[in-house]
Amino acid sequence: MPIHPGMVEPLAERTRDLYAAAEDRLLGIIARQLAAGLDAPSWAEQKLAAVQAMRRASQAVVDELHQAVTLDVHDAVAEAYNAGHRAAVAELGAMSDDARRLVDDRLPQAQAVDRLAQETVDVVTSTHRGILRAVLDGFRAVVSEVTATVALGTGTRRQATQDAMRRWADEGVTSFRDKSGRRWQLTSYAEMAVRTATGRAATEAHMRTLTEHGVDLVVVSDSPRECHLCRPWEGKVLTIGGPAGARTVEVEHATQDNVMIPVKVAGSLDEARLAGLQHPNCRHSVSAYTPGLTVVEKASSDPDGYAAGQRQREIERRIRHYRRRQAAAVTPEAKQAAGVKVRQWQGAMRTHLAAHPDLRRLRHREQPGASNLPAPRREATPEQVEAARVWSGDETSPREMSDDQLAAAMRSNLLDDRARARIEAEADRRDLEALLDRARPGGRLVEDLLTLSDDDLARILPHLDDADTLRVMAELHRRNRAAQLPGVRADLVHLSDEELAARYRNAPGDQEATAAEAARRDLLARTFPGGTLRADLDQVDDDTLAWAMSYADPAELLRIAEEMDRRDGVDMPQPADTGDAVENLLADRAALAVALAPAPDPDGWGALADDAVWAAVAAGDGQTAPIVEEDQEHEEGPRITRRQAREMYDEYVYRQLLAAEEDCNGYLLNRAARAAGHSPASLFSGPARIAYARASDELKEWWAEHGRLTQAEFIEQATGQRQRWADGARKNESDHQNKR
Repeated sequence: MPIHPGMVEPLAERTRDLYAAAEDRLLGIIARQLAAGLDAPSWAEQKLAAVQAMRRASQAVVDELHQAVTLDVHDAVAEAYNAGHRAAVAELGAMSDDARRLVDDRLPQAQAVDRLAQETVDVVTSTHRGILRAVLDGFRAVVSEVTATVALGTGTRRQATQDAMRRWADEGVTSFRDKSGRRWQLTSYAEMAVRTATGRAATEAHMRTLTEHGVDLVVVSDSPRECHLCRPWEGKVLTIGGPAGARTVEVEHATQDNVMIPVKVAGSLDEARLAGLQHPNCRHSVSAYTPGLTVVEKASSDPDGYAAGQRQREIERRIRHYRRRQAAAVTPEAKQAAGVKVRQWQGAMRTHLAAHPDLRRLRHREQPGASNLPAPRREATPEQVEAARVWSGDETSPREMSDDQLAAAMRSNLLDDRARARIEAEADRRDLEALLDRARPGGRLVEDLLTLSDDDLARILPHLDDADTLRVMAELHRRNRAAQLPGVRADLVHLSDEELAARYRNAPGDQEATAAEAARRDLLARTFPGGTLRADLDQVDDDTLAWAMSYADPAELLRIAEEMDRRDGVDMPQPADTGDAVENLLADRAALAVALAPAPDPDGWGALADDAVWAAVAAGDGQTAPIVEEDQEHEEGPRITRRQAREMYDEYVYRQLLAAEEDCNGYLLNRAARAAGHSPASLFSGPARIAYARASDELKEWWAEHGRLTQAEFIEQATGQRQRWADGARKNESDHQNKR
């Protein structure tokens, strides 16, 4: 569908109405100020004293006008651009569905629209600087002229005021001269500027869309009421992107392959526009020229119709002229006279339209703006404004908004799921960014990880290096272990310090447990600064050292044990060397009991290591019951019980293994046993036939010198009581020794 600037002219009417309404308001302010106290003797002094009030009232009108015009111009230019884009898409209707869909889905050139709109705003609002000065200077001039007229006795104050306001209304309260010396009324100038911008936006979008689809030739329409500027270009074929100048070009037929036809090109579209084509108020359009199919219509002319249209414009200007006089009237008589003139020219308009039925009456062009002011609009709430900003923006828009603005947008209940998801994603990003700033100030993980909850640690884990990751894993392991300790609340362990403080404030019934958890953390932070056991353990009391054992790793446990040994040092006896392994164990045991005195005999409390014994003691309300076993009955004077001897046998086997490994240089298994993967420790207990079958020659010789006792033999020797299984073990040992 072809498009011309006149098709989007109504978009400029809103801007013209804004300026017309502002001019009427300024005229009304001036007229009311001059009419107040008109018959008072000190009228001139009062009016001059009222200049500041005039300034404030006029400044409010100018400020409101600036905001309204900025928004209106952007909307008008964008709407015109879209109209041109849609017109081009409709004109390309003969294309394939896929090609037309590609053009239709293409986003408008937002940068071009914004640039053109901002240029128009700058042009129009640049005149605002003179509005306030014109109002104040004109007001002072009227007061001076009226005062001089009364002083000379050439007229009354009322009549002089009315005459001055009539001239001002005729000239326009905000009239000015451009660089060419032409005098403009601001209303007409603003309408012209916006009409030009919207026409440019529509035609530019139309041409851009055609060009993007490969259309380079266009034809100018015929408008019977053309002006002398446009008449030379009617019905002519122009090129969009080609050079200027008339010529004949060969182009391929639109429907016949490899068939070339000549086309007379009158010049370029830019050349025609520079010559005056598509000027403001122009009704000429351009449409795609399809070689071999487009039929160029013969241009026709209607000079009488053009003259009738110009006469209609003149009548409209006269109606607006007397409406401004009516708005500026100071006296009731002047207001009534201006109203009579308005009605006379309206009658002339009706007569003219009756004589030319093809003309339409455009009532909005007869109004300076007072009768068709936009309906009052309720101001948008901050929530609605922020919601519109999110909904209409791109993915980066939420990043430019503050937290309060995002919250306001969410409260509006105007967002769809996509917009809400964008806000939620931005909120998550900001939370993570704030968490990383708190957890890694300066790029290094904080020393005190207790300030972070389990959830916080989990969120920052993917953003840490290997060393910091290990620290976080160790902290989480320590928390999990603490949650299993008696007296520790698992639901409190995993909270951050901030969350724990909030729980203390908001859960009064849980304050005792929360305070205990805070005390535990404080002690933990002092004992394990940075997550590791403090270096100066000599400054830690015994109770704290014992408490810290529940949180220490194996290496730290050894350090705690060494510190405890240092504090409670005991001169340990030297290992016995009697030449008999069993006697050595018994002698070491007796010497250890003497060294640990007055500590209780380990035969009493050591039995609690057995789960069954501990369960029995716990069931008996903590009272240790004497342990009596069936095999504890012995002859008078046994050195140790059979139960104790069985426990000592494990230590005997371990000592034998260490001694043999050192003496045999590690060669304990023969080749076959090593290949089978047997453990060297298995050689020192169990049946002799299996041990000798797997032992190396070096170990067999070592056994010949130092002996190898089975459990039965060891118990018999340690307790001094005969064991029936010991005889069989000695016989097997002897048989294997004899085989060598």
